[in-house]
Amino acid sequence: MTRRRHDPNVCGVTAAITVIDGKWKTSLLWLLESGPHRPAELRRRLPGLSEKVLTQALREMEMDGLVHREVYDVLPLKTVYSLTEFGRDLAEALGPLSDWGHRRLERLTEVQPAS
Repeated sequence: MTRRRHDPNVCGVTAAITVIDGKWKTSLLWLLESGPHRPAELRRRLPGLSEKVLTQALREMEMDGLVHREVYDVLPLKTVYSLTEFGRDLAEALGPLSDWGHRRLERLTEVQPAS
C-alpha cells in the first residue's frame, strides 16, 4: 500500500472509505473495538480469512494509523494488535453507518415476499 497524500479536492467520505476498503478491514476494526487480539484469535473469529490476507490488512491498517502492533520478546514471539485512538475515532464514526446498514437489511427483509 502506498502512502496517500492529502488532496483538498477529495471528498472526506471517499478518503475514509479508502482506509476501510476491502472485505475484512471493517470486521477487523469491529473485533478490535472489544480489545487487543492476537492474529490467531482474529483468524478464528473470521472464518475464511487467510493468514496472508490478515497480515496484509493489518499492515495496511497499521500504516494508516488505525492499529498498533505490539511484539513481546518471548519465545515464541507474541504479537498483539489493538486499536489506536485514531482507529477508535473511526470505529465510533462508523457506528451510525452500521445502524443505517441494519435498518436497510430490515427494510429489505420487509420488502421481499415470503417464499
